Amino acid sequence: MRVLVTGGAGFIGSEVVAALGARGHEAVSYDLREGRDVRDRTAVSEALAGVDAVCHQAALVGLGDGFADATEYVSRNDLGTAVLLTAMAGAGVHRLVLAGSMVVYGEGRYTCGRHGVVRPGPRSAADLSAGRFEPTCPSCGQELSPGLVTEDAPADPRNVYATTKLTQEHLAAAWARSTGGTALALRYHNVYGPGMPRDTPYAGVAAFFRSALARGEAPRVFEDGGQRRDFVHVRDVAAANVLALEAGSAEGTFTAYNTGSGDPHTVGELARALATAHGGPDPVVTAEYRLGDVRHITADSNRLRTALGWRPEVTFEAGMKEFAGERP
Repeated sequence: MRVLVTGGAGFIGSEVVAALGARGHEAVSYDLREGRDVRDRTAVSEALAGVDAVCHQAALVGLGDGFADATEYVSRNDLGTAVLLTAMAGAGVHRLVLAGSMVVYGEGRYTCGRHGVVRPGPRSAADLSAGRFEPTCPSCGQELSPGLVTEDAPADPRNVYATTKLTQEHLAAAWARSTGGTALALRYHNVYGPGMPRDTPYAGVAAFFRSALARGEAPRVFEDGGQRRDFVHVRDVAAANVLALEAGSAEGTFTAYNTGSGDPHTVGELARALATAHGGPDPVVTAEYRLGDVRHITADSNRLRTALGWRPEVTFEAGMKEFAGERP
């Protein structure tokens, strides 16, 4: 299979290119670093010649938590995806795997002892400043129990970047219905591993903590360190992409898959694991916060495991040791 990998020179894209090659497929990298912009329809159309499928990793990543950069996020992520899909329709390429994101959910899944499953709103600056970090039930104010979010959870994007990632999914679904193609979105959770750019906003704390340790500084843990995340290794994410490209799917369909390790850890645990693997210094919990951050978001990836037979292979402990030992 010949696969066009947009963002193929990036952190995740380069691992996808390598994983495709290891499975005997031909990967064609298309990346802005190589002077190839996914918004250039002529160039994209030329790159699609002889291609069987597209793995769309290219995106402007980060929080996008203000509106000063909204135009750039929409242009790079949504206009770029629309140009790509239009070119695919013209070239008769009918298979797409899209790099999705957990950020489309906003907060994760929560249960109230009195009201069952509830959806808390954004946390207030007053609560965060007072050290009240846990979301509360919108009906009774009781503290909630976090759980695993499934793909059928309502979307609730809470910043510009999250909104563009959800729009990418809607564009892919519309393209599949219109062309009879198949589109799969892998909703990545916190991807980390070798090759991660220094201090990238994408995987956030893992990269920032490693950079601090490399400077001989203590990792600074926001809030109380109890934020729960699902840290998944980049090689496991690349393997999921290959399986998604190889999988058979009904024509005209769009399917989303959570892509997480299934082994949630707190941000504080992440900081301690990296500090231990690096040999210190120990993390410092600061109680600082970023307004708009979610408290807990962890994945139920059973759909991906069941449908595609994917199993993450890199444990949290082994992955952290490897990551801490790499020079940022």
